[in-house]
Amino acid sequence: MVLEDKSAIVYGAARSMGGAVARAFSAAGVRVFLVGRTIETLTLGNVPASVALPVLAAWEVAIGLGLIIGRWMRAVLLLLIAQMLGTITPLVLFPAETFVRIPYAPTLEGQYIIKNIVLVTAAIVLGATVRGGELTNEPVVVTRQSGGSA
Repeated sequence: MVLEDKSAIVYGAARSMGGAVARAFSAAGVRVFLVGRTIETLTLGNVPASVALPVLAAWEVAIGLGLIIGRWMRAVLLLLIAQMLGTITPLVLFPAETFVRIPYAPTLEGQYIIKNIVLVTAAIVLGATVRGGELTNEPVVVTRQSGGSA
């Protein structure tokens, strides 16, 4: 088909006409970006995609710069985890567009979202090192000394 393997961003895809367009594109094989639609749905339509997309882009740039610079890691990892949790929500909100067969055959969008679950777990591991923890190959055995005398 002519539209197969094409991409589209549909503004207002959480409601009425935009939702119908997004579903029609998706059925025709077009990769419909769910970002604006997800944010509109999560905010009950109070934050339109035209506002959400630039804010999300700035948020992601801040995360990237924070990871590259290596400063303010607590805040950067908090932003990363919050962003990734938001990224995962289309699996629940729009399962028809994220899975061909629920729950074992994700679409391209579904695969992208599932990849983010791996990134969240990596961020949690990095977060363990922020407060002085270390990543080691060998387990550390901690022994307690008794405080009393015999």
